[in-house]
Amino acid sequence: MDRDFSKTQVFLLKIVTNLTFWVLIAITSGVVLGHYHPEQAVKLENVGKYFIELIKVFIGPIIFLTIVLGISGMGDLKKVGRIGVKSLIYFEIVTTFALAIGVAVAYVLKPGHIDRSGLTLQDASKYVDKSSTFSWLQFFLDNVTLQVLLAAIICGVALNYYKKREVVIGYLYKVSGFVFKLLKFVMYLAPVGAFGAMAFTVGKFGLHTLIPLARLMGAVYITMAVFIFGILGSILRYYKISILEFLKYIKEELIIILGTSSSETALPNLMEKLQKTGCSKEVVGLVVPTGYSFNLDGTSIYLSMSVIFLAQLYDVHLSFTEILTIIGLLMITSKGAAGVTGSGFVVLASTLTAIHKIPVEGLAFLLGVDKFMSEARAITNFIGNGIATIVISKSEGETVSLLAEKM
Repeated sequence: MDRDFSKTQVFLLKIVTNLTFWVLIAITSGVVLGHYHPEQAVKLENVGKYFIELIKVFIGPIIFLTIVLGISGMGDLKKVGRIGVKSLIYFEIVTTFALAIGVAVAYVLKPGHIDRSGLTLQDASKYVDKSSTFSWLQFFLDNVTLQVLLAAIICGVALNYYKKREVVIGYLYKVSGFVFKLLKFVMYLAPVGAFGAMAFTVGKFGLHTLIPLARLMGAVYITMAVFIFGILGSILRYYKISILEFLKYIKEELIIILGTSSSETALPNLMEKLQKTGCSKEVVGLVVPTGYSFNLDGTSIYLSMSVIFLAQLYDVHLSFTEILTIIGLLMITSKGAAGVTGSGFVVLASTLTAIHKIPVEGLAFLLGVDKFMSEARAITNFIGNGIATIVISKSEGETVSLLAEKM
């Protein structure tokens, strides 16, 4: 009896000391508060926002330190270029698959075949106005992750030619260790951030807004699942790794993303966990940050499905050539849908403007439920970048195992 009681105590202790448990409690509490007391819930906007901003503070230093230490300790600068080229090729192939799957499933499930008279309109004018002024230069200037990535690569290469590089590397390792320890303490605030973010979203937009566009939401979530378990699962299976084992390995990060709707909140943890599986510092440092700008599988699926959804909503017939044109446009413009708030709608607006058949004002129907689909996009983007890192690591002959270290 005492032994059974002891086992129960240990089990309960594991639960109450598990961060994932508290984040799930926070998400549930946020939904309840947002639904029954929306006036109070919307006041918590800054709670979720400040947590995300706090995590973003760590992203720059972690990316910089990881890349600099990886490149400076590698000694072979040709490897840096090789990893970069492999990554970009992989990103383009996989995101093209994501776009194509989004279009295909949208035609099968037909989420846009509904009565638009019952839909809630939001103001989409600011995104339409911005679509005509998008530029790659501005995208780079607004994207801090890419700026840090470029600076880190330059510093890492330069450090290879510095005579006292070992001394500098020693200091950087100490700083890196301190940053990761500090981050672990900050992550204890994840339940608070998840509670604030979820309460605000439900309180402002309301669960009732999901009903008219439930078909679109269901189609998006189904497509994301098909892509994760079908395409990404097959890629991992080729390397004899189970997609379910990988998802189990990063489950805590996925729950945090679910609560905050931001994949950035889990980026530093992902980089640390990938290194513990056997992926080298240089591969993790180059692939993950670059992927957050150029390997947006979830965003690609959402963008392609949204275009087809609006075409169906307005009874616009698209020829096969026009569908290929849409995929081609999104292959390019979707790369700008990262790092800037609302950029996804800007990309959609510019794509709709380019094909001249689907009313751009249709974006107003999507704004009300976009927040509720952001979790699916963020989670899919996150999983996609983790798998991309494993693929590039494997192609470099590195031994990667999810059992390398139990988290």
